Amino acid sequence: MTSQVYNRNTIVALLLAGAFISILNQTTMITAIPPIMNEMHVSANTAQWLTTVFMLVNGVMIPVTAFLIERFTTRQLFISAMSIFALGTLIAGIAPNFSVLLFGRIIQSGGAGMMMPLMQTVFLLIYPVHKRGAAMGLVGLVIQFAPAIGPTVSGWLINAYSWRVMFFVILPIALLLIGIATRAMQNVTELTRPKVDIPSIILSSFGFGGLLYGFTSAGNFGWGNIITILTLTIGVFALIVFIIRQLRLSHPMLEFRVFKYSIFTLTTGIGMLAFMGLIGIETLLPLYMQNMREFTAMESGLAILPGALVMGLMSPVTGRIFDKIGAKWLAVTGLSIMALTTVPFATLTDSTSFAYLIIYYAIRMFGLSMVMMPVTTAGLNQLPRKLIAHGTAMNNTLRQVSASIGTAILVTIMTMTGEGAKQDSTILNPMIHGVNVAFIVITVLSVVGVILAFFIKKAHPPEEAGE
Repeated sequence: MTSQVYNRNTIVALLLAGAFISILNQTTMITAIPPIMNEMHVSANTAQWLTTVFMLVNGVMIPVTAFLIERFTTRQLFISAMSIFALGTLIAGIAPNFSVLLFGRIIQSGGAGMMMPLMQTVFLLIYPVHKRGAAMGLVGLVIQFAPAIGPTVSGWLINAYSWRVMFFVILPIALLLIGIATRAMQNVTELTRPKVDIPSIILSSFGFGGLLYGFTSAGNFGWGNIITILTLTIGVFALIVFIIRQLRLSHPMLEFRVFKYSIFTLTTGIGMLAFMGLIGIETLLPLYMQNMREFTAMESGLAILPGALVMGLMSPVTGRIFDKIGAKWLAVTGLSIMALTTVPFATLTDSTSFAYLIIYYAIRMFGLSMVMMPVTTAGLNQLPRKLIAHGTAMNNTLRQVSASIGTAILVTIMTMTGEGAKQDSTILNPMIHGVNVAFIVITVLSVVGVILAFFIKKAHPPEEAGE
């Protein structure tokens, strides 16, 4: 199959736009929670489910998408994903109460969860190996830019109009994309039409869903909480049974044999470490600014925005550099910058300036732009075409899991160290001390990433090795 037969620009534009509005929705709810609490008379813990459930369903849908990509055509899957997303958006927009709003978010995230692995898989199939870096750079732009502007856009819309307007701004865009896709989207993925294995879908949902919710609960309620222990136990058990089942099936729902490819395994691990650091710092910084320094939510959002924009804008650039020199030295350089710029966050005080936080965060994100998409692309480049859908699903799933694990561990370290520091009269700000120790852990993760990056080798998939 050659890449020349595709109208790449149309396919790329549709997938980027679809993924952009899907990912944008992950963070638009953050600023909408206070007005929704007031209007629908729910507590903060209850309202938080609007963001938690989106992440949960997303995480459950990603591994299922690898199976769906082999079962349905690109056009069918894109239109279905966007239609489900649009339906959820409509339900959420007109929701008369919280239960209906939450149901709308669940439907929304079901469609959104398909978009990311579908986009990455199609991009890797329509571009030859030597151009994949630039293509995946565009993916990186969407992944970073959409969540970065989500709170800012929703904050503006809520202040000017109402939280419902967010959904009615996105809905016509989704409907327009569906209309264009029915005429213009081409079929790229190869169909093997595997049989639907219901036990695999159930085990996958309980396994990945249990882990994601368990680690999220650990971050919110602590490791000793009965819900945390129960969901993590169910998640681990279901995941073990799921993996055993996949290895025995002739057409598994999610192919764990992708880990036989050493560079894929290595780069997935590096990506997980980098993503743990990213989500960790995005969690800790607002906690430090709002709870310990009394900055507003808007100010903490503005502190993160420039860094996220830097990473979004740099992703296409680092993608092109990757096509020329590969991932190794980009990752080594990027992770070194990340390690060095995390150190200043381990020395925060009650008088650290706003400019200090913005500048070091932006430089750190500049480093991260050299890591995320290049290492992901390097790993996926090693896989044969038939395993690309499984590779992208595995990569995205493990990234979601690592984000949950990272947040839970870092919040626990921050809380426990802060509580312990209260017994020490020489420590003036115990909770800030807790944040500093958590940032030391993120620094260590980055250093481990630097060491692992030296082992990245340039590899081509088996059928393209001879080109």
